[in-house]
Amino acid sequence: HHFHTSSSRRALPAPLLWMVLKPLQKLLAILLGSLRKWWGSLPDNRRQLVHEWLRRRRWHLATGAGVALVIVALLLLTHLDESPVTGRIRLLVFSREKYMELAALTSEAFQHLEEFAELLLPVTDPLHQMVEQAVQLLAQRNKDIPEVSEVPWSVHVVESPQINAFVLPNGKVFVFTGMLGAVADLDQLMIVLGHEMAHAILDHSAEQASLSHVVDLLSLIVVTAIWALCPGDILAVVGGWAKDKLTELMFNHPYSRKLEAEADQVGLHLAAKACADVRAGPVFWQQMELVDNLTGNPTLPEWLSTHPSHRNRSGQMDRLVPQ
Repeated sequence: HHFHTSSSRRALPAPLLWMVLKPLQKLLAILLGSLRKWWGSLPDNRRQLVHEWLRRRRWHLATGAGVALVIVALLLLTHLDESPVTGRIRLLVFSREKYMELAALTSEAFQHLEEFAELLLPVTDPLHQMVEQAVQLLAQRNKDIPEVSEVPWSVHVVESPQINAFVLPNGKVFVFTGMLGAVADLDQLMIVLGHEMAHAILDHSAEQASLSHVVDLLSLIVVTAIWALCPGDILAVVGGWAKDKLTELMFNHPYSRKLEAEADQVGLHLAAKACADVRAGPVFWQQMELVDNLTGNPTLPEWLSTHPSHRNRSGQMDRLVPQ
């Protein structure tokens, strides 16, 4: 009769734990920098004592490091997921629900509405109605895909010369009037919208966030080594900066280009099922390349960009059109 349940407690949301990784890296760098200065000021006999203490406990420390590596490996293996539509196996630390929770904590899902509040076209505007009809047609013709039918798609047309469009994970579609001026016809618009909707249904935002946070977690080891081994703070800061740049070039940018190529492929399928002429896809990217050449816009080498080059996108779509 002494057995009883404990009072309930609300756990910290899991995404909140991931949010502390970046600040944790900076805090770790500060602590290690202070520790290094303290170590440099120690007399030789005290350093010898520390070395002896570490030597006696080397197996305990090695066991702790091994356990940590096993935990990280299990974390990665238990969060493998199959991408909808394509069936690609990817790492997905965040489910759609957890990622939306993270987006709510960081206000990422709502800042765009506030940013463009005064530039949104009214729903009665012909441009808004054209985009609305295109989005609803894509959603209706692809409702056999659960990730499409479960999302409440809503359209927001922004009056801006910027040639851009994007879709938030919660189904909010943003199209700039500059993009509407850049597409030659409704078929090209359907392919652009299909590409952006593909990002949402494939959970690319959650996938990129998963990669970024896992890389941040593993980077703690690199940050520790840099701040522990570099002889001065300036060299340690330079080393940290170099680590960030290498991470972008070796992991973030190539992975982002891979996701863009996948969204092109799935977007073409979405547009084809909505009876758009998919041959308009490669033509659109040829047009974009021509515009850049005529206006003299500087173009970064593809390996420095998060997106494939216009020419490569056009070539990939040409290869996909027969399918």
